[in-house]
Amino acid sequence: MPSREYIRHPSNIPIGYTLDAAVEEKHQRRRLRNVSEGGLCFVSDTKIKQGCDIQIYIPLCQPTFKAHGVVAWCQPIDEKHFDIGVEFQDESIHFTLRMVEQLCHIEEYKQQILESEDRELSDEEAATEWIKKYAGQFPQ
Repeated sequence: MPSREYIRHPSNIPIGYTLDAAVEEKHQRRRLRNVSEGGLCFVSDTKIKQGCDIQIYIPLCQPTFKAHGVVAWCQPIDEKHFDIGVEFQDESIHFTLRMVEQLCHIEEYKQQILESEDRELSDEEAATEWIKKYAGQFPQ
């Protein structure tokens, strides 16, 4: 099995996508499965052809993260769901995507604290705690 060029970070944050960039208001809402410097993966109930242009939206980021990508692969999970891999060709997206990676970690941290300590953190509190604890370990 070939090694992966980028480390993928698991996530479960909401995203949107559309296959027609001119129709943003009709984008499909899904959950981000993982993200890396080179792209991301999400679960869809629709098979999407490899090579198809796709516009991704991540409303958790302010302002909303928007990026044009290409469907790199589509793999069935079961009869009704597919993992969709998206590559971003624009090098300027990579820094922004890196910030999205960190948001994914912070969101997971927030959920972990809620489950393990029954403590509800605001986005700002979660970010502050996560940065103090883990930012130094975040891969460069």
